[in-house]
Amino acid sequence: MIVKPATAADLGQLLAFRKEAAGWLSALGSDQWSRPYPADKLLATIEAGTVFMLWDGPEIVGTITLTPDAEDGLWTSGELSDPARYVNKLTVSRAYAGRDLGGRLLNWAGARAAGEGAKWLRLDAWTTNERLQQYYVDHGFTHVRTVREGGAVNGGPRVSGWVAQRPAVAAEHGFEDATAMGFTSSNR
Repeated sequence: MIVKPATAADLGQLLAFRKEAAGWLSALGSDQWSRPYPADKLLATIEAGTVFMLWDGPEIVGTITLTPDAEDGLWTSGELSDPARYVNKLTVSRAYAGRDLGGRLLNWAGARAAGEGAKWLRLDAWTTNERLQQYYVDHGFTHVRTVREGGAVNGGPRVSGWVAQRPAVAAEHGFEDATAMGFTSSNR
């Protein structure tokens, strides 16, 4: 499997992943990702070079967004003074579920973050999705706090405010890395 930067041509697949994940989450009783993600916002993150796709041969099987930008209101100024990278929208096709591809993508992200000089790999998760929170704890993240106020609408409740971090270090992921940072003379 190979990790490559997303392109505008991947937008439809990313939206389909989101819709598939939302349906699965709904079947589990979660309202996470129940609102469609705006395609223009997703395209902007692709164009910013922060979205990466996991390919298995000709098929896209997962995605992760890794950005240097923290979401407003989740991290203290002291925490923000430490270099970090932030994981968003980690999604794996349901057809590939149960293979720990998400965990391996987190390891890939941690290695990339470390290579970029980050001290921390951070994320925020849905405040009511305890299963997802436990998944991240099981993958080495430490819960920092849960921010419940300061959401996007008039400072109301925040739906994704469970924040966690783990050290940004090189870790085994087993993927070929075809991102600009991951190219070496042997895989160009």
